[in-house]
Amino acid sequence: MERYFQKEMECADRETMRSIQNEKFLKQVKHVWDNVPYYRKKMEDKGVTLDDIKSIDDISKLPFLSKADLRDAYPYGLLGTPLKDCVRIHSTSGTTGKRVVAFYTQNDVDMWEECCARAITAAGGTDEDVCQVSYGYGLFTGGAGLHGGSHKVGCLTIPTSSGNTDRQIMFLNDLQATILCCTPSYAAYLGERMKEMGLGPDDIPLKAGIFGAEAWSEEMRQDIQNTMGIKAYDIYGLTELSGPGVSFECSEQSGMHINEDHFYAEIIDPDTEEVLPLGSEGELVFTSLDKEAFPLLRYRTRDICCLSREKCSCGRTLVKMMKPKGRSDDMLIIRGVNVFPSQIEAVLLNQGYAANYQIIVDRVNNTDTLDVHVEMTPEMFTDNLGEIDRRQKALVDGMKSMLGIKAKVTLVAPKSITRSEGKAVRVIDNRKI
Repeated sequence: MERYFQKEMECADRETMRSIQNEKFLKQVKHVWDNVPYYRKKMEDKGVTLDDIKSIDDISKLPFLSKADLRDAYPYGLLGTPLKDCVRIHSTSGTTGKRVVAFYTQNDVDMWEECCARAITAAGGTDEDVCQVSYGYGLFTGGAGLHGGSHKVGCLTIPTSSGNTDRQIMFLNDLQATILCCTPSYAAYLGERMKEMGLGPDDIPLKAGIFGAEAWSEEMRQDIQNTMGIKAYDIYGLTELSGPGVSFECSEQSGMHINEDHFYAEIIDPDTEEVLPLGSEGELVFTSLDKEAFPLLRYRTRDICCLSREKCSCGRTLVKMMKPKGRSDDMLIIRGVNVFPSQIEAVLLNQGYAANYQIIVDRVNNTDTLDVHVEMTPEMFTDNLGEIDRRQKALVDGMKSMLGIKAKVTLVAPKSITRSEGKAVRVIDNRKI
């Protein structure tokens, strides 16, 4: 039986949801115009005033915000409330330039935790469950968001944070955790470690996992589900919008329902910025309809996906976003071809490898090179050079078929690629572009 945390919103008819979005949107645009001079100037530069915005149908008149704007406005330039009304900040795990710092009022925190509670409930969570939160705590949003959502549902919450893998497994078993929340790459690592300890799916109390914060493939999902004997649910979010819980997967596992009473989604052509019709693939753009402290309008996520309103067997009417195939800023352009790490991962998992790999891109004599280091599993590890050569050739062929370009593949020993306890570092780009 499908469970809902806030059924009246999750299953609202289109007319009701449109009315809610409309009312919140008009209020939010006025809030931003009155309190965020940085964005008001962007509106004025585009020749847009409050009088031009009469309903959510006018959203395309508004200017976009990008990560560059967030860096330019750092730290307080996009703040929508007095600092004394803010109760928390979180920050992105960005590696270049200034980090993005997002602010929250108490209302913002409550809204975010309710979104995460919807995700946990959709994964089958109730107040009878034990939820182990193995996302990082601190400035990263993962730990705090799912922790708060777990509390709202009434689960017994184990705030393990990430790392100390053997202790994680001890708590999972000793406290009989039924739901695990972490990044998919860490879930794969936990599953690998459990296998080494002789633990099979029937020995693990878990029934569900909620995994997000990085792109992962369907093949990786199946791998985790088989190793742990669980149902693996996707969850999506960005620090800029609040964190995980912007959208979440239901029992159908065919895309993530967007909490569209709080976040309005558009798909645009990333080059022309034109809004694309439903079902088109493009860049995902979000407007936060009721965030007070950090109210972003038309924020370009750089995630490439599409939206669907096909009827869902779970009964939810919330629009679905398909699993992002990657981010336009994570996308590698190699010899003129668009390459996403998730495509390489799919080839590996299809051929029986674990998701432990590293992509190294370089430029030699003005030509891009693509090297993929892939860990062999303990079962396939061998010093038979003929067998290694055969396996490498099979991967080269698989990747050429998937990507359209040739990669050099090097099989390496088990455990030789550094494990990640948070977001995995998959790509090293040595090109001086």
